[in-house]
Amino acid sequence: MPTTVDTREERSGVVTGLPRLLLRSEGVALLAMAAVLYGRQRQSWWLFVALLAVPDLGLLGYLAGARAGAVAYDLTHTYLPPAVLGLGGVLGGSGLAVSVALIWFGHIGMDRALGLGLRYPDRLRHSHLDG
Repeated sequence: MPTTVDTREERSGVVTGLPRLLLRSEGVALLAMAAVLYGRQRQSWWLFVALLAVPDLGLLGYLAGARAGAVAYDLTHTYLPPAVLGLGGVLGGSGLAVSVALIWFGHIGMDRALGLGLRYPDRLRHSHLDG
């Protein structure tokens, strides 16, 4: 009967190898695309720099515990909220809303490029990218 090697890394869901490289590359691509599209909005680059870290305010949820922190962080680091904001900005003719959505996408891309993913509620550093 053949045996299989069951390492902790395999069991924990850690993303390694080519999938890890591809996920980080997607983050770089998202950040680059967001920055280029933001530049076409003709908004101030100071606004981009000033708002780039704002989604990390979701980390304040950890003051209420691991579960609340993971939910708050994930809500500010998933694509749905900036997509809704950006779509609303396009449909409503608000260049500022589109610009803020692009900054938000840029932040998410930057985090993904650095290997930071959506959080699980068991501990601060457990994400969908690092197991």
